[in-house]
Amino acid sequence: MSYKQYIPLVVTVGQVAIFPYYIIWLKGVSLTFSLFAWFFAAFSFSAAWGYQMYQSKKDKNNIHISFIYIGMGIVYIITGFIKTTFENLPYIVLLLQIILGVLQGYFRAWHSGQKAYYLQVVHHYLIVGFMMIGLSFVKVISPAVFIAVFGFLLCGCGFLSLVKKTS
Repeated sequence: MSYKQYIPLVVTVGQVAIFPYYIIWLKGVSLTFSLFAWFFAAFSFSAAWGYQMYQSKKDKNNIHISFIYIGMGIVYIITGFIKTTFENLPYIVLLLQIILGVLQGYFRAWHSGQKAYYLQVVHHYLIVGFMMIGLSFVKVISPAVFIAVFGFLLCGCGFLSLVKKTS
């Protein structure tokens, strides 16, 4: 297996491991449960849209998954650096939810079509289990810190994939 086959596993495991921090952050920026639910609904509908976009693509071999990694990384980095004290925050969060949903849906559709996907699903659950046990011992400074770090990791994966693809 080459490193390219491990990057989707890193992305998938990271998304699941960062999800509890993301939920805490999203709950913190949502003023009410209704707004939280609307943010989540926007994410889900957008993910379905992203999944459908990939499925309707005719040439599935000619995609630049590197840009999907970088896009998701940028959204996580922005999320990690957002301050929760300004009035336009719900609109920005809604936009980020939509972008992240589309990118994640697109990534999931692409990933499920890869040869190593079924093997990675099993590894994904095992790694996430061990990772969550490990993270339970880490004192949380702020969920935003973990989210931003994961964003940088995704950007690194995207740039690595992009550089190796062009060379």
